[in-house]
Amino acid sequence: MDAFYASIEQRDDPRLRGRPVIVGGHARRGVVLAASYQVRPFGVRSAMPMARALQLAPEAVVVPPRHDAYAEASAQVFAILHQVTPLVEPLSLDEAFLDVTASASLFGSASEIATQLRRRIAAEVALPCSAGIAAVKFIAKIASDVAKPDGQRLIEPADGAAFLAPLPVGRLWGVGPKLEARLRAMEIATIGDLARRGPERLQQRLGEAGRALWELSQGLDPRPVVPDREAKSIGAEETFEEDLTATEQLQAHIHAQALRVGERLRRAGLRARCVQLKLKLDDFKLITRRSTFAAATDDGQALYRAAAELLRAHPPTAPVRLTGVSAQSLEAVADTQLGLFQGAPTAADRINRALDQITEKFGSGALTTADLSPGRGTRRR
Repeated sequence: MDAFYASIEQRDDPRLRGRPVIVGGHARRGVVLAASYQVRPFGVRSAMPMARALQLAPEAVVVPPRHDAYAEASAQVFAILHQVTPLVEPLSLDEAFLDVTASASLFGSASEIATQLRRRIAAEVALPCSAGIAAVKFIAKIASDVAKPDGQRLIEPADGAAFLAPLPVGRLWGVGPKLEARLRAMEIATIGDLARRGPERLQQRLGEAGRALWELSQGLDPRPVVPDREAKSIGAEETFEEDLTATEQLQAHIHAQALRVGERLRRAGLRARCVQLKLKLDDFKLITRRSTFAAATDDGQALYRAAAELLRAHPPTAPVRLTGVSAQSLEAVADTQLGLFQGAPTAADRINRALDQITEKFGSGALTTADLSPGRGTRRR
């Protein structure tokens, strides 16, 4: 997906279309979560401190993140991808590898499939995306980056090494700033420079990493596309612009997080046997506490009650800058052992079903509970 968060904000607010948009947190302590293509010529990039981004682009429009909206759009996109192949490996909310080898007889060549997917996503989700097509994952990833925004690039199998050769060596997976500086000290500036050194020489200088990098430079990447991995946890957290000390304020945010986690569990068809409370203090010390349920649950209120009890039992000793709730020890609802005399749905089950139906129809935030703060001044995910 192209500038995913920013594109969603521009899609949902016509006033932002064509304007330089930054999705991010507080100007003093936040970071850039997404930058529209209109603001990138100023040098603004994701993960940049907001203070620096606003120095580079003082006229940019800053929009606070709406992670529920991004999750909803991501679910729509992935549903489209899964209609073409079951071999979908997510990298994040907005990026995935697809193996379409077995789909050609139904949908055409890989390039035709990419074109069809991009057209469907544009028509059904109203968002732009780019695609890279190659015989291996590494080259497909770089080809998609080169094709942005709103394009696609096919690299034929025989052309992989030639495509990579002129690119900076920092584009190789596993090459961070330190290793890139070391390679440049060896007079290796491009992937082609590295490819010409030979595997033995690189292995002498860099160990096994040298051979692995040489293989990538040749377009060799044997890793298969691995479909969706089983989720180990589902969570939600918030970083506050101002540190909080009042227990009532912390509980309200924990309540909101627990409800979001419960909704995500139900959407994924999962239940949790453990809940974890996460607190980050003003000195960045991280505290986690866990509680185990007698039976697995997907009820946000049950998650909240357990997390609130953990907060009461282990009150923070300093102001809090972040709280988080995560559901752990997950199991599929279909695998949950039923009692011998299974009763009718509980009141909580009926309420959750109604809440989920309202959310599906009217969007997240249509309903909330009375103790929850308006959400201003937080960065949610």
